[in-house]
Amino acid sequence: MVGSPSASSVSSRETCAAGFLTAVDSPSHGIFGGYLLVDTVGRPLEFYCTAPIRVSRAQQILYGHTLESHLHGKQIGATLIEESSLEPRVVLTDLPAMLHAGIHTSVPLGLVKTNEEESSSCELGMLRIGSRSVRFDGNNESLVSLMRERLSFLDPQFDVAEPFERIRAAIEEAQKR
Repeated sequence: MVGSPSASSVSSRETCAAGFLTAVDSPSHGIFGGYLLVDTVGRPLEFYCTAPIRVSRAQQILYGHTLESHLHGKQIGATLIEESSLEPRVVLTDLPAMLHAGIHTSVPLGLVKTNEEESSSCELGMLRIGSRSVRFDGNNESLVSLMRERLSFLDPQFDVAEPFERIRAAIEEAQKR
């Protein structure tokens, strides 16, 4: 795991931070998980990444159709969220399978929709953050209201899809070493 750029300035676990959680599948190394916590304008507070995970044929057979949700939700997502010294107000992901981390943590998770998904969706449980849509499980307006309040600290111009690009770039850079 990679440590925090500003851990010494953090005095408590709770903070006005948002977490961004994703995974990168490298054909030569395996699956890497990445978790970036940012402040109100998107500056990094902490970054963590996993060692690559290679899935064995036995795991594919034993886990069957639940393998992806197990890998992303428990082995990668929940592990990275627990590793953090900060507790974000919310964690956002761009991978549907990563939402399974929600059953292993008390931090609410939301799925940032892609541009293609956004244009075709107007569903319950959706929240607009800047120019993006985020889906929260539960499909009820009280949850959306709670998430709107939890995310109100973010700069209105902040693009919630951009941190995933930074995570991928950092993981790709780490693979070069």
